[in-house]
Amino acid sequence: MGSEQDEGTSISPSEEPKLCVNGCGFFGTSATMNLCSKCYHDLKTTQVQAKPSLEKSLNPKPKTSLESALASSSTSSETAPQTSAKTRCLSCNKKVGLMGFKCKCGSTFCGDHRYPGNHECEFDFRGQGRDAISKANPLVKGEKVKRF
Repeated sequence: MGSEQDEGTSISPSEEPKLCVNGCGFFGTSATMNLCSKCYHDLKTTQVQAKPSLEKSLNPKPKTSLESALASSSTSSETAPQTSAKTRCLSCNKKVGLMGFKCKCGSTFCGDHRYPGNHECEFDFRGQGRDAISKANPLVKGEKVKRF
């Protein structure tokens, strides 16, 4: 009883396990087109994502599952450094996560470097203040009074 397996998951005795077609080193089955489970899953996800792009393009060019896996891994590695740079202090490179302080100069800082004097901020606070005052208080100039 305990040694029985489902027929869908077991390999028949006459069928030898074959290596994955992509050459990743794992074994594939005929049910998954001789691909291992990971390569088969990647192939299915790229096919689902490729359907809308194929409709848009005039000259569809089919990709192999290996090329599409390499392309998807290269795009994900390019976006990763951008997100990690936003969660670190610009001065000390300390991880700040959700508690980072956004300065008017556009950078994120930790609690120690959140003030402009602590991180050598180059934002012109004085100029911004002058502009705000000049917009809020326009110059009012009256006409001269005529003498009799």
